Amino acid sequence: MLTLYIHYGLLVALAIALLFAAFTDMRSRKISNKLNLAIALGAPIFWWSSGMSLWPEVAIQFGIALAAFAVFAAIFAFGGMGGGDVKLLTALALWIEPTGFMQLLVIMALAGGVLTIVMGGWHFLRRQKERLAIPYGVAIAIGGLWVLAANYIPTNMPVA
Repeated sequence: MLTLYIHYGLLVALAIALLFAAFTDMRSRKISNKLNLAIALGAPIFWWSSGMSLWPEVAIQFGIALAAFAVFAAIFAFGGMGGGDVKLLTALALWIEPTGFMQLLVIMALAGGVLTIVMGGWHFLRRQKERLAIPYGVAIAIGGLWVLAANYIPTNMPVA
């Protein structure tokens, strides 16, 4: 029973961290390395509380995280994404199983598209000349929260 409380406590902590990442990215266009590190370091405790085996489940999580880092670091290299966004997605890949991570990417892309259109319109209406900077951490957080709600919230929680 204790591991169940730890498991859901970690999911709540991850949700709070995602909200914090979105807020700070909106405010300063930066996602803290400490926040990304804390998310990544929470993953092994989550694996334990989930009952994941080292092989192949944890190995798959590492593989997904490595692939995510490679893809998003390439996008970063071409100026399409911020470094904090790359690190946040890599840290999330340690937590979220492969099909859930694909869901996260789809929701993130849709939310990012809406965010870009809204912010682009606002930027245009205010006749701003500087380059538009999209706080993509907001879209990542929306995708992450969506996946947490869809895949990790229990339908019937046991009562102590």
